Amino acid sequence: MAGATAAAARLERRMSGIQTLCRAGLDADALRTGFLDRLRTIMPVDAAFFATVDPATLLFTSAVAEEPLAAATPLFLENEFGRQDVNKFAALAETAPAVSSLDRATGGERVSSARYREVMAPLGLGDELRAALVTEHRCWGVLCLHREDSPAGFSADELALVRRLAPHLAGGLRRAVTGGAFPAQPPLPSAQSPPPGIVVLDDSLALVSVNPEAEQWLADLPGHRWPGSGTLPVALHAAAARLVLAERADPVACPPPAAVRLRGRSGRWLSLHASRLQDPAGPRIGIVIQAVPPAELGSLLLSAYGLTEAQLRVAALILKGRSTREIVTELFISGNTVQEHLTAIFDKFGVRSRRELVATLLAGSRPPE
Repeated sequence: MAGATAAAARLERRMSGIQTLCRAGLDADALRTGFLDRLRTIMPVDAAFFATVDPATLLFTSAVAEEPLAAATPLFLENEFGRQDVNKFAALAETAPAVSSLDRATGGERVSSARYREVMAPLGLGDELRAALVTEHRCWGVLCLHREDSPAGFSADELALVRRLAPHLAGGLRRAVTGGAFPAQPPLPSAQSPPPGIVVLDDSLALVSVNPEAEQWLADLPGHRWPGSGTLPVALHAAAARLVLAERADPVACPPPAAVRLRGRSGRWLSLHASRLQDPAGPRIGIVIQAVPPAELGSLLLSAYGLTEAQLRVAALILKGRSTREIVTELFISGNTVQEHLTAIFDKFGVRSRRELVATLLAGSRPPE
């Protein structure tokens, strides 16, 4: 009994340490490394995949895959964005809790999953634990943990541990993605940023051409090693794969996928948008890379401050210059309710007026710790 009590106390101390780490204001890479190092002190993990996502589209903006997963990253991304399968991150992000395992989703029949058959089993991997990192109803990243292939998978207790930790990791990631680790010098305003660039890929996602402007933007991507590395940056891969998936769903009239937004190493916000190009040489995919106008970052930055859905709606209208009377009419709420929401919004941003709120958002200021 004493041994069990001591073990439980030790586990709680380690869990508390992980939660403290998530509040430390680390950048995404340091947060990922520290989280996985500490997680492995409380449960075995043989390989891990970690990605940041654009909360508006749930497309990956950066990703790190441990061995042996790294070599299979293209297949992994193809499955995630181009195939039907269990425990897709987009589906997990809409559920509570947003954590599940392959064994749980398939009833222990792993071979029913194309991801297991085509990606994991060939690498000698078995069960997979997936988590969508959600806080305040927004997903800021995803986590995938793997075990070596054996009948035993992740236990119910281990799933419960990750469910406890996932919201804390999401909060830390939200701060890292939207407000942490700004460069020493402020980023160039959009007007001084490079013009839009374009990358052209064939249908196998191999590089066909890239213009000089796109090369400038690509150099700003976190972990940039392409095209020299031969591996397509995950944000470009995600944008292109989403386009292909939309075409498969409705090849006649597929709506253009939304742009992927991410922050470069310079601190500038980038937008990547994929579209189909007509070329006599064969099917082509064009990806336009450009600066995101500060005014269009409102929804992303507002999400970083933990506003409620009602507060987000009011704040979004403030950014559009709506008066209190116009907000009352558009949202069908009373003037007193508008003022209550405004007071809460001002408190969270540490401002005293609408003008200060708009200025803070347009400056891309970091959220409070």
